[in-house]
Amino acid sequence: MSVAADVVAEVEDLRVEVGGRAVVDGVSLRVRAGTVTALVGASGSGKTTTGLALLGAYPPGARVSGTVTVTDRLVGHVPQHPAAVLNPARRAGALLADIARTQVRHLPRRERARAAASCINEALSRAQLTDPSELLRRYPHQLSGGQQQRVVLAQALLLGARVVVADEPTTGQDALTKRRIVAELVSVIRQGIGVLLLSHDLDVVRELADEVVVLKDGRVVEAGPVEQVMTGARHAWTRQLFGAGEEGGAVPGVRVDTGPDAPPEGNLDADTSPGAALEARSETDAVLDVRDLTAHHRGGGARRTVDVLRDVSLRVRPGERVAVVGRSGSGKTTLGRCLAGLHRTYDGEVHLDGVPLPRSLRDRTPGQLAAVQYVFQDAHSSFDEHRTLLAQVARTAVRLRGATPADAAREAEALLAEVGLREQHIHSRPNRLSGGELQRAALARALLARPRVLVCDEITSGLDAVTRRTILAVLDRLLRDQSDLALVWITHDLNTAARTDRILVLDTGDVVEQGPATRVLTAPGHPFTAALVEASGEGGGATRGPHTATRAQGS
Repeated sequence: MSVAADVVAEVEDLRVEVGGRAVVDGVSLRVRAGTVTALVGASGSGKTTTGLALLGAYPPGARVSGTVTVTDRLVGHVPQHPAAVLNPARRAGALLADIARTQVRHLPRRERARAAASCINEALSRAQLTDPSELLRRYPHQLSGGQQQRVVLAQALLLGARVVVADEPTTGQDALTKRRIVAELVSVIRQGIGVLLLSHDLDVVRELADEVVVLKDGRVVEAGPVEQVMTGARHAWTRQLFGAGEEGGAVPGVRVDTGPDAPPEGNLDADTSPGAALEARSETDAVLDVRDLTAHHRGGGARRTVDVLRDVSLRVRPGERVAVVGRSGSGKTTLGRCLAGLHRTYDGEVHLDGVPLPRSLRDRTPGQLAAVQYVFQDAHSSFDEHRTLLAQVARTAVRLRGATPADAAREAEALLAEVGLREQHIHSRPNRLSGGELQRAALARALLARPRVLVCDEITSGLDAVTRRTILAVLDRLLRDQSDLALVWITHDLNTAARTDRILVLDTGDVVEQGPATRVLTAPGHPFTAALVEASGEGGGATRGPHTATRAQGS
């Protein structure tokens, strides 16, 4: 098969069959040098399987037909779940050093160490990672999801490949970091590298992509130039996908106003959210009370610790929704893990219904474990690969609530169906499911415990717009029907935060602002919050048309 000179990767009539079911069926696409081909579609539509085909990686036992051609065998890969490719026993800098050494072998031996360090620092800077000397000493579990993702991006940049598969590269990133990642991908494109972008973020697709391929149930339902597909979609699924995405545009009603003439809080439009009524309740009504929490990570030395959160206090009342926002690495996930007993190196206290919670989940009673449930951003790491999804979800009700296996299975099936998982999913093992499907299963598993506090860590960031809307509707119903349930939503997405009652803003481990969502989003009182709001208002952090503008100037 002949490939055009500017085509760096081509997939033709690819079919991948696993367990008698075609997860990819007849997919064809091209990636050209210096351009972006975007694959979009619902979670489980075959995007990741198609992207991994460029690396020659397929699910175990897969039957594959069709042709995959890469002009240069070296393919960079930024996976959706970076923790899966980072060795938990090695510090973040170790693999970067391994790659860098291969890039400087041609130099005299005395120059290699300095040249390798320079390559690493340049790659980290291009991947928008600050303070590399501190970060490189950490292990993967000491990095936020966004930091892990950017470490893996730095690895791909170090490789020097002509084609990069970017699987949800902006997932779990705040608007400011997302804007920088978009700018970095533009820089990659300018170097003549072709990018296969797998993304649910339609703002990023619109800004970066030249061509877009829409998948549904493993098949291509529409393809063409990005503007043509996004504005004049012919297939019903494409219209539904992009229509739902339009509903999640700029933060509704946001006005950045922090000057001397900014309206006082009392002059804002009336707040009719559930949180407005909750404000009138006594502070003693809090189901969750975080007092002066300062969390630590171990640094480079055995006795050295690094504060990742400082003096955080937070009260959450029954029925209340609180969003924790901030850029990647600000301490959002660490706060959630402290609440759930997954991070025990902290000072201060976490109280549930006025009773101090043990720092470690190992010391918590079944009732306390059930009361505070944590839904991971990286759902893959929270499932046992050897047991079916249904068995793992149902076990939560048996272990934490004492339900019978039969009752637990019935409840689990109902919840899994409500979050959009079908029969074929629930009887499969985790490695047969996409990241978005596992994320929905993790939510169902947490809900089966009937928690008092549900901590959701970026649980909609890896979902398409249609599925995201379904999950938000499920949570709205639960909060409406279960008056004693409180939600702590860790998110980079201010459109999601706008649905909550209160917002807590973190910046490099410090609380810089906290208050009613309406006030924080319309009249932020801190410059960092204002910057987040402004970036979100610019299309979720994407710079308007950088890729198109760059090529137009060069033509």
